[in-house]
Amino acid sequence: MKFNLLLAVFITLSFNVQAQGDIASRVHFGLELDVLPYATGGYFGALWAGKGHWRARVLTADVNKPDWSTTEGFKNHHISAYALVVDFFLKPEWKGWWIGAGPVYWKSDIQSDAGLQTAHFENILLNGSIGYNFRLPYRFYVSPWAGMSLRVGGNRDVPVDAKTYNLPLLNPEVSLKLGWYF
Repeated sequence: MKFNLLLAVFITLSFNVQAQGDIASRVHFGLELDVLPYATGGYFGALWAGKGHWRARVLTADVNKPDWSTTEGFKNHHISAYALVVDFFLKPEWKGWWIGAGPVYWKSDIQSDAGLQTAHFENILLNGSIGYNFRLPYRFYVSPWAGMSLRVGGNRDVPVDAKTYNLPLLNPEVSLKLGWYF
């Protein structure tokens, strides 16, 4: 529901903004999906606004972390993430290499290998990422990217059954974004 409302606001604003000026001076808007959350049975949605070399994104994701990427002795790590990220492109109009950074909020659930209880916890992270936008026809693009999130706050030493879970300090990510701008 919240995502649909944000989408409606961005579409409405884009018609008003795009009616003014040429392409280099206009604010553009876009939508993004990321392959990784869908591959794990979750979802990802991002809305962005940008001008020139800059872009600001607001996003939400739901990820079921694969057990092989979860701390040994734990399983079923589910993350609901919300972020605000600012990206800078080396070329104008969101082409080529980009770097981005911003705060991320994770609301997580996890179980020990025994699977008796599910622990709930929250963390604040700072994300840094880098990627490359390949332009496709009709204002579509594909963007392979990699990032690293640094845990800066939230729950530590989360009790799960007879064990204690602590989110690692560094959390790497690699994926592929698919986007469209208007």
